[in-house]
Amino acid sequence: MNSNINITPALASDIPALCGLLAILFSQEAEFTPDSDAQQRGLRLIIDKPESGLILVARSRLNVVGMVSLLFTVSTALGNRVGLLEDMVVMPDHRKQGIGSQLLMCAIETARQKGCKRITLLTDHDCFSAHHFYQSHGFTKSPMIPFRIFLD
Repeated sequence: MNSNINITPALASDIPALCGLLAILFSQEAEFTPDSDAQQRGLRLIIDKPESGLILVARSRLNVVGMVSLLFTVSTALGNRVGLLEDMVVMPDHRKQGIGSQLLMCAIETARQKGCKRITLLTDHDCFSAHHFYQSHGFTKSPMIPFRIFLD
């Protein structure tokens, strides 16, 4: 693990840096495109309402170099709180240093502390490096298939 990295909850002052990270992530994903205004609104909704979730950031010195969002909901199947892991990204020049693993392990431990019984995440179907990364941390492929409808 990278001992020069601190993982902390995101602050409102981190939103510009987080938007930069999301621009990197959404330019790589098949389904999304960067939209700074939308990302700012979404980040603010999470940061201002900690009961809905939290954003963890990886800091190298004072610079934000990675992030992960953990959103909370309820599973009636489990009869308990569960988490949805969203928006995991590390700056390209800080990858392969263990920062993603640190972020993920912190998110998993935070979910445990918040009483979550499961964490679900989505990746692009052909992003094999992400599949390998999550599987190496104990995640397994679900037989469930996601469906979406976008609402105006």
